[in-house]
Amino acid sequence: MEKLNELIDHIASRVNVNLKTMNVDVEIFLKEAIPADKLTHYYAFYALTTDHPLYFRFRKSNLGGTYFLGKCEVDRSVLYKSDVRGDELKDKGTVVEFNGISTKLYQDEIIQITNSFLIKTLVHNHSKNPEIPEYFKILNTVAMHYSNIHGTTTEGVYLGPFATIDLSIMHNCVVGDYSYVQAGDLSRRTIDPGHIWIYYEGLFEFDYRYPKGVVEKYVSLDKSGKLSGEFSVFLRERQNDFASIYSAVLPDPPMDVPINAFVSPYAVVKGNCAIGENSLVAQRAYIADSTLGTGANAQENCYILNSKYDGMNVTAHGGKVIHSHLGRKVFTGFNSFLRGSENAKITVGAKSIVMPHTIIDATEPITIPEGSLVWGYITKQDDLATQCIALDEFAKLKELDLGNLTFRGDGDQFVAAFQHRIEHILEENGAYFDGSDKTRGHAQKTQSVSFNLFQPFLAGAEEGMFPTMTIGDSA
Repeated sequence: MEKLNELIDHIASRVNVNLKTMNVDVEIFLKEAIPADKLTHYYAFYALTTDHPLYFRFRKSNLGGTYFLGKCEVDRSVLYKSDVRGDELKDKGTVVEFNGISTKLYQDEIIQITNSFLIKTLVHNHSKNPEIPEYFKILNTVAMHYSNIHGTTTEGVYLGPFATIDLSIMHNCVVGDYSYVQAGDLSRRTIDPGHIWIYYEGLFEFDYRYPKGVVEKYVSLDKSGKLSGEFSVFLRERQNDFASIYSAVLPDPPMDVPINAFVSPYAVVKGNCAIGENSLVAQRAYIADSTLGTGANAQENCYILNSKYDGMNVTAHGGKVIHSHLGRKVFTGFNSFLRGSENAKITVGAKSIVMPHTIIDATEPITIPEGSLVWGYITKQDDLATQCIALDEFAKLKELDLGNLTFRGDGDQFVAAFQHRIEHILEENGAYFDGSDKTRGHAQKTQSVSFNLFQPFLAGAEEGMFPTMTIGDSA
């Protein structure tokens, strides 16, 4: 295991150099959060499809339990049970626009992960990188448990557990536990735990901070790198349900699904479930005793239990929905936690937006009206008075101070941006598939995917390291 320990030291030094002015030392997390011997236990796997160009290169890395879909290069990194999607990588010749200036890609876009340590991290690539649009980079970055990386460019970034950097950029910063940031360049900044911050210069700023003590109740990472809190308890109670899936070379399909829908063989589906036409259930999703209507999706690390989706629902990466009824076209944001119970069900009206990193932990029945924007920490119906507003009303706002939320800017632009993104997700996932090539999405494109496995060395100095491999043609 000599080479693996050297690699971990190397990553720690590279990240610490970039974060020196932030007074952050990631070494203890890298050494303690995932014991090195666990990194030898899991195979990695990559998808082979006719809809995604085949090119992967893995060099001097550990990839235990990680899944790769699109073109990707990993160099001197540790990726533990992460998901690297790359299903929206741009082709050579694509014209992209940033701030009114157009430029053409001189080669296919590719994901590059270098000198980084990702723990159960979801990497997506609806790329918003104006610096080098051919490269979706994750460089000198440590991302802790169940964090999300969406747009990149990162460099010298530490993400706490359940944090999300959406549409990214970053540069040498610290993003605290369960914080959600969509704010561009954050060089030399520290984002506090539980800070939900969406900022577009000249357009709007949405700024919410969780009350003191709330984040620690749900997400806590101690100095030894041990994760605790309500979220980790919820996940640990269900982790054994994945054991049989990941112990099989080719898992059996979890259930029969409509011909135009897709349920990953690496998802858990149990109990009495129904999956509608054009629905998508991604790998590492968990569905139990629930109904997903036409065009609904459950993205990576989503948990849906004892719930009903009316259709065209988007449950973004890490969203958890328990004992809830979601009307048509409800968006449940990244790492949100909607926990109802048999006697305290949650009902969310159609076309509502549950903001990323929202916690609704019901102690009584809660009903959210149709067409609402919801955020923050909610445990009872009365909490909606300061954490819920009609989308039509919000769209008229220029400023709002309500509870722990401040908003400044163009409310109409804010609402329109979210609604446009929801439509993009539905289209990309194939929710509107009508049999034509134009409307094919991920639910249809991944039906013929094959999964190819590879393992690390199990003895000697190389124990825990994966062999250097190049798969496909880089031309």
